[in-house]
Amino acid sequence: MMNMNTTFRCAAAAALVTLFAGCVQQGLTDVMQRPAERALLNGLRAYDDGQYAEAERTLQDALKAGLVSAKDRATAHKHLAFVYCTSQRAPACEASFREARNADPEFVLSRAETGHPQWGPMYKKVAAAR
Repeated sequence: MMNMNTTFRCAAAAALVTLFAGCVQQGLTDVMQRPAERALLNGLRAYDDGQYAEAERTLQDALKAGLVSAKDRATAHKHLAFVYCTSQRAPACEASFREARNADPEFVLSRAETGHPQWGPMYKKVAAAR
């Protein structure tokens, strides 16, 4: 049987979860109203859909529009690097990986991404030069 103290803590926890959920939803709405973040999302969608020219343009637009988050800037540069590497533009690929690192010093590729034959070697080169 639950005592009054336990009941209060459960009710308080439920209220916090509800409040947090509302904040997250509001935050996402606010973020999507910013042109840079909206462009980033559109660029990532285009990349995932294999529309690499559109992804390149939209990701560049996102960076020019001023992405607020360092992680978002790093993500945009990372996907631009992927586009550049797969289209045999090695200098641009290398520069984009450097920019991702400059934007977010904690930036790293996943193990699977690092092993990719087209951009893995360039990423390792940039990481080693750090």
